[in-house]
Amino acid sequence: MRYGFTTGSAATAASAAAAYMLLSGRVRDSITITTPKGIDYNAEIVEISRSEKKVSCAVVKDGGDDPDITSGSLIFSTVEMEAEEGEKLEIKLDGGKGVGRVTKPGLDQPVGEAAINHVPREMIISETEKMCRMFDFDGRLKITIEVPNGEELAKHTFNPRLGIVGGISILGTTGIVEPMSMKALLDTIGVELSVKKAEGRKIAVIAPGNYGQDFMRNNYHYEIDDAVKCSNFIGDTIDMAIEKGFEGVLLLGAIGKLVKLAGGIMNTHSAYADCRMELMTAAAIREGADIDTARRLLQAVTTEDGISILEEKGLREAVMQNLMERIMDTLKRRTKDRIGIECIVYSTVSGELAKSSGAIEYLKRGKS
Repeated sequence: MRYGFTTGSAATAASAAAAYMLLSGRVRDSITITTPKGIDYNAEIVEISRSEKKVSCAVVKDGGDDPDITSGSLIFSTVEMEAEEGEKLEIKLDGGKGVGRVTKPGLDQPVGEAAINHVPREMIISETEKMCRMFDFDGRLKITIEVPNGEELAKHTFNPRLGIVGGISILGTTGIVEPMSMKALLDTIGVELSVKKAEGRKIAVIAPGNYGQDFMRNNYHYEIDDAVKCSNFIGDTIDMAIEKGFEGVLLLGAIGKLVKLAGGIMNTHSAYADCRMELMTAAAIREGADIDTARRLLQAVTTEDGISILEEKGLREAVMQNLMERIMDTLKRRTKDRIGIECIVYSTVSGELAKSSGAIEYLKRGKS
């Protein structure tokens, strides 16, 4: 599969090309930069606009065979000469239209700065400095990165949750986009945990998604959208919460995902394991279910169907408590007593199914 290039690489290529054209007076329709991964990026330069003191141009973001929502977007850089000579070369970098701005602590950049992460910043400055050395320029330049459709794109990213307003982030640690990589999602989870920690949260509330939003709001006055979304990566998210120094973790989730933890499964994607009904059936047998009930549970298509069967047999409470004990065993094996951990399991149809002994205290402490 074909790899692509990050928004950081696109912004760097556009900046290098704009600096070249500004300092040389010549047009350039392509440029090659070297990414931190060591892979060269030969970028086509488009939308060129030139004047004596300023050059603007763009690169089309190429996401390769694993494109994200920014793929195909124009990433612009405008390089402006503020002074032709100085004591030493000075390059200022900022974001313009469509590039987000940081409003919360705990992110890669301080509050008030453009959401251009440190690796792309280093890339942009480094490649621009090369052009300045090529033409013996020691004055002052200002670089502005823009993404015309960035504000609209940002609505479909985590940026609004992270307190990045006005556009997308300029990202990339290696400069390339690797197809089918889970790293980007894990990085996003890590960033969201960092934001919560910087806000002073001591308990990391995590949830696979927004399932059960009405239940949590109506029963616990908790907006589940405020939880860090760990997707299927429950184990990895717990590990990151430990690394970031939280005192505890509260896991909230629907039975269809969290029942898998009773079997020691920490990545709940169905591609890795799907033994929901087998685990529910085993717990039912431990609580005295007869063979007919066990067969019905195994034949059930969803965990909601399974809960209905357990309710019919008067086994729901006992089986859910049995599963919770095993879920907590799995979670505590993962934490190795390095952090406190609690859990609430619910159904979007039946409401709360089980909770660990300290879950409510953690929920109170985990609220904003």
